[in-house]
Amino acid sequence: MRYYIIIPAYNEEAFMAVTLQSLVEQTILPSKIIVVNDNSTDRTPEIISEFSQKYPFISLVNKVSNAIHLPGSKVIQAFHEGEKHIDDDYDILVKIDADLIFPPNYFETVIKHFESDDRIGMAGGFCYIEKNGEWILENLTDKDHIRGALKAYRKETFKQIGGLKPAMGWDTVDELLCKFYNWKVVTNESLHVKHLKPTGANYNKAARYKQGEAFYTLGYGFIITSIASLKLALRKGKPLLFLDYIKGYWKAKRENKTMLVTPEQAKFIRNYRLQKMKEKLF
Repeated sequence: MRYYIIIPAYNEEAFMAVTLQSLVEQTILPSKIIVVNDNSTDRTPEIISEFSQKYPFISLVNKVSNAIHLPGSKVIQAFHEGEKHIDDDYDILVKIDADLIFPPNYFETVIKHFESDDRIGMAGGFCYIEKNGEWILENLTDKDHIRGALKAYRKETFKQIGGLKPAMGWDTVDELLCKFYNWKVVTNESLHVKHLKPTGANYNKAARYKQGEAFYTLGYGFIITSIASLKLALRKGKPLLFLDYIKGYWKAKRENKTMLVTPEQAKFIRNYRLQKMKEKLF
């Protein structure tokens, strides 16, 4: 199966080279790698260019955008820019971050998952971060969720869910829409990917209410938002974030923010989330 990779990159000179090196050492190489340099002010574009000269399947795309780094919108707008530079001759489309080190068999294993079942719509491994000299699981989500840093989509699935939404919550709504359309989401615990920069390290204070806004636009409703907010705040080791998330939810509701899903999809999502919560409790 042919796979294309799109990498949004903003000021990643510390990690860009090792990320690309891990990709060119894959046991099954990608047919295309599009790296979108999103208004970087460091050596990121030069590093990409050096790799593109050596490996013809790597391309540099330059994008000029607002320098404010908010979760979701900026990175997906860069991803969309990358989409303009690919054709339709792929089986799997991959969105990854520019601060990862993949094991050499990563994409060979992902491809095997897709080949094993034509109803698998998404597949991925797990992010590990370095702590006290050891690589440990970056435990921010349940193990049935694929982190936004390393998403791989079957082409038919990607098109049916409508691609990626340029808003926080994009890497949750994609999986929920997969479930809505009866696609399977597969995670592989044997695939350990080194995540060199902790999630959210560059987000500014304006981002703190965005998670609650995302819960609103996903159609969660207040009860599910409250449970999800508390769970996430505790996982991050910052219980007071719960209040920010709830404030963000009510702010989005007051402003009648545009939903990421249809009313029918929102109803499915609420039922699905409640069912998952019941399974964990009982």
